[in-house]
Amino acid sequence: MQQIEWEEFQRVELRVGTVLSAALNEKALKPAYVLQVDLGELGVKQSSAQLTAHYQCAQLLGRQVLCVCNFAAKRIAGVRSEVLVTGVYDADNKVVLASFDKPVANGARLV
Repeated sequence: MQQIEWEEFQRVELRVGTVLSAALNEKALKPAYVLQVDLGELGVKQSSAQLTAHYQCAQLLGRQVLCVCNFAAKRIAGVRSEVLVTGVYDADNKVVLASFDKPVANGARLV
């Protein structure tokens, strides 16, 4: 494993947001949702996320997620994805969201 310096890690803006809406992205080649995520002081940002294997749209509403907020926006299947919603792959190569066990403020930064 390659090590990085603390300053490098600090450059990645990992912040908490709450999913306000989730809808199937009909244009995506791989099933994905278009999410609107409230990131507090950063505002509401859009993301395209391949979460359909484990989550229905209704299950995502109100859920707090951890987002990388300082990647450049990227167009994915017709959607301008402004943040990366984080998760890990399970044994079946399906995404499981990174989450919190207690509510925290939208926009809070991972430290």
